[in-house]
Amino acid sequence: MNNIKTRLFNTVNEESLKESADIIKGGGIVAFPTETVYGLGADALNPNAIEKIFLAKGRPNDNPLIIHIHNISVLDKYVKEIPSVLTMLSKLYMPGPLTVVLKKKDIIPNNVTAGLDTVAVRIPDNEIALKLIEYSNTPIAAPSANISGRPSPTMYEHVVSDLFGKADAIINGGKTRIGLESTVLDLTTEIPVILRPGGVSYESLKLILTDVETAYSFDTEKPKSPGMKYKHYAPIADMVIVKGKTDDVVRKINEISDEDCAVLCCKETYERYISNNKLSAGSINDPFEIASNIFQCLRLFDQMKIKKIFCEYFEMKDIGEAVMNRLLKAASQNIIKV
Repeated sequence: MNNIKTRLFNTVNEESLKESADIIKGGGIVAFPTETVYGLGADALNPNAIEKIFLAKGRPNDNPLIIHIHNISVLDKYVKEIPSVLTMLSKLYMPGPLTVVLKKKDIIPNNVTAGLDTVAVRIPDNEIALKLIEYSNTPIAAPSANISGRPSPTMYEHVVSDLFGKADAIINGGKTRIGLESTVLDLTTEIPVILRPGGVSYESLKLILTDVETAYSFDTEKPKSPGMKYKHYAPIADMVIVKGKTDDVVRKINEISDEDCAVLCCKETYERYISNNKLSAGSINDPFEIASNIFQCLRLFDQMKIKKIFCEYFEMKDIGEAVMNRLLKAASQNIIKV
């Protein structure tokens, strides 16, 4: 999968989107922007095309994919039952950063769902993505458009770096708006379960659902959702999360870091670190700013050839929970408490 002639669509218009859709229809794979991160898409009904995604990413085959549709009206083609609670959820978050897990129909190939009888579905809130799906006239299965396990791509340049020569085409949609993957909500259980935190917070879902549980497992034998089983989102450098009171965290990181280390912090503490290799992800008072920058920061550290990253534990609500979920997975749960 390393000798493909990748087409780069820097100008996004009807012509380039229809050409990209033709690639999807022909069994190829196309990287495209969504509001969360860039996705690497293939025809979700074509098992041979789906296999190309796993090969291009180096993704384990037991890690299920999310299928993307352009309108809620087509959902019943792919799932056996639509729960009544989805009516309200879809009005609020579809299009949007919410993925729902439902019982699949046989039309969905087994390699999309890793052999499970459920499928994860969402409607992206991005005009380029929606047009691509519509023109392709098929649901598009799409994990993040990166090498498996690496920081998710939030910019066109990230995708080109990872997948040039491996994907048939890459569409330039600029920087993604949210910067973290969608929330994955399992609706096949008696009580809905959040399998992955993301752009729709637990607090927001709690306002709609009478009961909702969470299951952010780091290691599970049969993951229902992407990002549950394997080390994910990781930079090349070893990464350590430092948790505690702000003064103690700053003091500890300054004590143990050296010239080969880097610091990932918030704006409020940036000037307090002595390291020459430091990046601010944003204000601790703006979790959405930090969410939109976190993967970009990790990729910048890769470019700087940093050997070790010390990262503050960001105590934040709303999307902040998803931020820490990604950072803890990137660090393989390696935490220093001070």
